This record gives sequence, C-alpha cells and structure tokens, in this order.
Amino acid sequence: MPDNPEFTQSFVVNHPEQRNKLRTKRLLQIIGLTLFGLVLAVAVATGSTKWVLLGGCCALGLAALLAYQRRVVAATYILLWAMCLMLSALAYISGGIRDLALLGYPGVLVFAAMLGNGRLFFSLISFMLAFCAVLTYLATSGIVMPVIPAISAAHFVFIGAILMVTGGCVYLLYRDQQRLMHSLQSENHRVKQSQAHIEHLALHDPLTALPNRVYCQQHFQRLYGECLANAQRLAVVFLDLDNFKPVNDSLGHAAGDLLLQQLARRLENLLTENDILCRFGGDEFLLLLPGFSSNEALAAKASALLQQTTAPFFIMQNQIEISGSVGIAIAPEDGNEFSEICKHADMAMFQAKADGRNVYRFYHDELNKASIDKFNLLQLMRKALKNNEFQLYYQPKLQLSDQRVIGAEALLRWPQADGSMISPDEFIPLAESSGLIVEIGQWVLQQACLACSRWQQQGYDLTIAVNLSTVQFRDGKLEQQVQQALTAAALPAHSLEMELTESLLIGEGDNIAQQLSALHQLGIRISIDDFGTGYSNLGYLRRFNASRLKIDKSFILSLCLSERDEPLVRAIIQMSKSLGLKTVAEGIEDSATAAQLALLGCDEGQGFYWAKPLPETDFLGYVSAELMNEARTTKPD
Repeated sequence: MPDNPEFTQSFVVNHPEQRNKLRTKRLLQIIGLTLFGLVLAVAVATGSTKWVLLGGCCALGLAALLAYQRRVVAATYILLWAMCLMLSALAYISGGIRDLALLGYPGVLVFAAMLGNGRLFFSLISFMLAFCAVLTYLATSGIVMPVIPAISAAHFVFIGAILMVTGGCVYLLYRDQQRLMHSLQSENHRVKQSQAHIEHLALHDPLTALPNRVYCQQHFQRLYGECLANAQRLAVVFLDLDNFKPVNDSLGHAAGDLLLQQLARRLENLLTENDILCRFGGDEFLLLLPGFSSNEALAAKASALLQQTTAPFFIMQNQIEISGSVGIAIAPEDGNEFSEICKHADMAMFQAKADGRNVYRFYHDELNKASIDKFNLLQLMRKALKNNEFQLYYQPKLQLSDQRVIGAEALLRWPQADGSMISPDEFIPLAESSGLIVEIGQWVLQQACLACSRWQQQGYDLTIAVNLSTVQFRDGKLEQQVQQALTAAALPAHSLEMELTESLLIGEGDNIAQQLSALHQLGIRISIDDFGTGYSNLGYLRRFNASRLKIDKSFILSLCLSERDEPLVRAIIQMSKSLGLKTVAEGIEDSATAAQLALLGCDEGQGFYWAKPLPETDFLGYVSAELMNEARTTKPD
C-alpha cells in the first residue's frame, strides 16, 4: 500500500480489516504512553500509592497482550477500566476529591472516545461522576478525612505523567482527525472530478467530442430565453448527410467514423461565439444559431454548411465525396419547444431531400400539413393491408412478333369506398420510407403467385412479373419469402419474374447481388426496369443476373416522332441481343410504335395500345378474347 497518509486514511475508512488494524495500532500506542507515564510515577511513589500504580502496570501488560492477539475489544475494556479504577483508588487513599489522580479522568474519557464505543464511554463517565459524588459526600460529612500530602517533586512527576499521557493521546486523535479531513477533502475532489467527467460523457458525443442531443436540449431554453429578452430569434438548423451509408458499407465503419470526425471539425470552424453545434444522431448534426441578423444570413450559413459537407474528404487513402440536406426552423414563429422546433427543422430537411438533396429549405406551415397528411395516409395503409383492401391489377405483356399475350405485370392498386383510387405515386413512396413496403410487397408476391397459378390451372400459359423495392432486400428474407409464395401457390419458379429499377442497383452492393443470385438459382427471371434512365451500367447487368431489359417509356412514347429516340432504342436492343438478354418496351400506345419496335427486334411490349392495367377478371377476359381472335386468324379457310 502506498506510503501516503491521505490514501492510507481513505483506504482504512473504506476497509473494515484495515480499520481494525489501525485501531489496534492506536491501542498499543496509548498503552505504551500510559505505561511509560506509570513507570515514571512508580519511580517517585511510596507506600500504598506505589502498589496501586504497580497494579495498574500489570493491567496494562494484560491489555497489551490481548491487543497483540487482536482481541481489541477486551483489551480496550481492561485498559480503560483499569486506569479508571487505579485513578479512583489513588484519589481515595490520598487527597480524595482534591487528589491529582482525578486529573487523569479526562484522559481516560478521551481514550474511550478514540478506542471504545458509546456504552463503554457512558459507563465510565457515569462511574466517575458517581465516584466523585461519593468522595465529596465522605469529605463533607467527615466520614473520611482526605490526607493532603506536602508538596514535593513527586507532584510534578505525577502531573507531568498525566499531561504527557493525555496530551500524547490527544495528539494522536488530532492527527487522525486531520488525516481523515484531508482524506475526505481529497475524496470529495475526486468525486467532483468523476461527476464532472460523467456529466461530460452524458452531454457529449464520444466519437466527435461535440455536444449531444441532451446538451442541445438543455441549452435551447437558455438561448431561447436570452433571444426573447433581446427581441431576437433563435434558428435551429438540421443537417443530414446524403449517401453516408455507402461509405460504411464499402470502406467500413472506421472510415465512416473518421469522416464524421473530420466533418465535425469543419463545421466547428463555422461557429460564432454563441452558436452551438451538436451531433444529433448517426449522420445528423444540429446547430443552434441565436441572434442571427436575417433570413439571408441564415441562408448564407446553410450554404456554408453544405459547402463544407460537399468538399472532398481524404480518408484511408480514398477521396470521398458526400452531400447534405439542410432544414431550418426559427423560434418563436416555428415553435418555442425544443421537440417542436426540431420536428419542424426535420420536416424542412426532408423537403430538401425531396427537392434533390444538397440544398437547404426553410420550414413553413404547409410542410406540417403535408406531414400530418402522410401520417394519416400511413395509418390508412396499415388498416388497408390488415383488411385486405389492396387489389392487384394486371397489365398484359405481349410478344411483339405475333402480338401473343405471354404474361402480365402485377400492379398494386388501392380502391376507395367512393370508387376512386389513391395513386400509387402517392402511397408507394410513403410505404417505402416507413418500411411498410416489406409487408405490402410480401402480400403482392403471394397474391400474384396465386393468380398466375390459377391462370395456368385454367390452361393459360402465362407468366407474372412483380416489382421489387430496395427496402425488401434489407432484412435478407426475400429469398425465403419468394420460396414460400411459390410453394403456397404451387407455381414453377420460371413463371415468376422480379422487376427492379435500374437505380435500385446503384450503391447497394453485395447485399442485393447475393439475394438476386439466390433467386436466379431458383429459376426466377430478373428484369431491369426503366433501363436507360439511370447509369445504364453493363457491369450491373452481368452482376445481378438480369435476363430482361425493360426500355423506359420515355424513349418509347415519341419513338415514331423523334429522330433522337430511335437510335437509342436500336442501340439498347442490339446491345441486349449481344448479351443474350430479351428486351421489353413499356408505354406502347399505338400500332405504329408497336410495328416499329418489332422491326427493330424488340422481343416484348406492354402499353395502353393493347390494354391498361385490369382487375383479374377483366384481364382473363382480355386474354380469352385475344386467344379467340388468334384462333380465328389462324383457322384455315
């Protein structure tokens, strides 16, 4: 154990075994001091006084023996009662109530306070008071006449011994108390330091060392109050990083952490004296900007934030470029509570993302209304899914060479009680952002497989195509869900086609590739939808096992009218043939376009020229009618 009084005392206070060792040490020190004083007194004493003092020495020897044996309580009782009785006997045989021996009583009480307990202390003081009362009574009643010896050098020795023993023990007590006080002060300082450290950890982000959400919330009310007092406004600026997930996925979380740290240092350089920057969440930052001069100044600050965010980062020998979306809300006009103002800044940030990202947007009341509308629509969607209110419509897919119906694309529709339809463009993005698309997609997959199985059982040689969302890949259960749907419908895997938009393949990496490979091995066909509108990366076609390309309708609608679209469509078709892929044209609305695509070598098509998306009954009616027409045209004269 370190030879440090403060550490020693603190260690003793908190450990019973060490506390007992210290108590034994003090007991032996007091016995030694007392025994030394008694030896001095014995040297000058005579007669019965000497025998009483020798008896006291023997009692001290017994107490010392018990103390060495760690029988501290017994040793303490013997020491203190022996001293008390010895002093009482000396007073009785000599000067009575006036005897010098009674000066030793306070020392005994000090020892009792240091070494004993409450019971021992109060029993001793009670005995002393009672004995003094008896001596007083005996002297005043004349029963016992005190013997007042002549003053001699022995008196000095007796007084010196009493003072030395009592003073020495009081000094030991004082030193212990001082050490205890120093220890408590040191412990209090350490506790305060620990509390400050814990408070810092509770209020700061360990990765970036920025204040966290709790800190920001605590200081919002202070800053807001100061702004109100000075007739100023407080801006809350919400920054959310765009495309941060691919950094973690491709380079690892260590690279993502370094990027966040570097960005935090950049943003700190934009702060003025009273601004507060905090890390609000994973890739989200929040700024409190009190007393800004104008909305134009806020806009300039937001632009500076975006500029720092989009500047290249050099991490692990890689140059990384990201962007951010900024939402701005202002107190008091946009709210005066932290949760409310943050919600509004968050809405503005999502509007910035919807407007193309890497921009800033101010909150306005229409955003709140839109948010409430989305929330209500989401609740209605959950109810519709639970009550089986969704329906699948089917748009025929035809082989262009003979215009024979070969399958259908399943399209989700949401009919309302009044006969209207909620547009898929309105509810599908909300389902994706909320994650509800996973449950809806599973329902679509099951119903589409069951429908196709029914068609085949009725003798129709048709396939079914189902659209997939990125969100459906994220939990890694898509393969299992597809297998369950095929098994439940008793549908061959080659009858199912999964359509993915080209943009879905960008930035998702191995997760989607592995799941699509598993689906391909089952025999399911993979189709790339809206080809030509995104990156049109041929490497993706090979990596994701595509078997079909769907040419986006934006190239098809004006195929016969625009000289620019035909070369593009021809190039896509020729490239697909060279890669062994079939092509599907969507958005065909007239016979001329269908004929031109057939001449260009396009394999399949779909569009309003043949039929719009139809309920299952109408779809089967259309297929039956087409088969009858085909039979009539092929019937020999």
